[in-house]
Amino acid sequence: MTGALLEVKELKKFFPINGGILGKKVGEVKAVDSVTFSVKRGETLGLVGESGCGKSTTGRMLMRLIEPTSGQVIFEGNDITKLSEKEIRKARKDMQMVFQDPFASLNPRQTVEKILEEPLIVHGIGNKEERQQKVKAMLEVVGLSSYHAKRYPHQFSGGQRQRIGIARALMTNPKLIIADEPVSALDVSIQSQVLNLMKDLQKEFQLTYLFIAHDLGVVKHISDRIGVMYLGRLVELTTSDQLYDMPMHPYTQALLSSIPIPDPDVKQERILLKGDLPSPSNPPLGCAFHTRCTSCMEICKSTRPEMVELEPGHFAACHLYPSAKQ
Repeated sequence: MTGALLEVKELKKFFPINGGILGKKVGEVKAVDSVTFSVKRGETLGLVGESGCGKSTTGRMLMRLIEPTSGQVIFEGNDITKLSEKEIRKARKDMQMVFQDPFASLNPRQTVEKILEEPLIVHGIGNKEERQQKVKAMLEVVGLSSYHAKRYPHQFSGGQRQRIGIARALMTNPKLIIADEPVSALDVSIQSQVLNLMKDLQKEFQLTYLFIAHDLGVVKHISDRIGVMYLGRLVELTTSDQLYDMPMHPYTQALLSSIPIPDPDVKQERILLKGDLPSPSNPPLGCAFHTRCTSCMEICKSTRPEMVELEPGHFAACHLYPSAKQ
């Protein structure tokens, strides 16, 4: 792994709230608020957090499926937020996405062959015979058979449909794949199969992953580094081993304590968070987590903590640590 393939700097997405008879803007939802991270070539960066924290919105902004409010998304040295429609379409050849729902993301009126062939047609890759050969070869790569090309999405199981989604993402030989909760809709036994497939494909095709999920057990299995999001903000970022061995942010500690342990004889101490997740349309002042944090101090209520490197490669945004205080 050498160098950053993707750099995200101060990325924001605020959705307007319109109200009244004239439909004027009366507020905004701060879905993603000043998120900064990078993804190295060949690594898997996991992005985790509870529902509504902005992780999927972040992934879609990286593809420009959602236009960012502000910030930079630098892919191979180019800021894709400044590209035209034609230029971004060309850039997507090297950036592909695997979606959460493997059924909704596949066109039910098209055969698998047409679904997989479409990215090649869009990017002008190969003639018809070459495209058909690549479709059959890619189906074999993801663990399906070439004869499946003539079938429709409804004729497959959920796990098989997600394999088709992965195959479609690989058709243009991308460098980066953004996987938005790719196994959350699958049975647990199938989840491990798909995760192992993704790890094998990463080695075979030299892929870089941004893996978005809410299941910390799944993320640990596949990620080199993990970023934790809360209410649109990144609160901790470090290696997978470091996050699980020594979580620094109180929110990360609470998340990790919620992972079930399969041994009934092992007593597990749960950190129970009080209150509900605040609304992103009216986030708390200071640290976004202070309304639910058991270690809340006065400074947390007024001053937003900066992301600070507490140990080599281990970043957290919390006033508990002297180096993080302003």
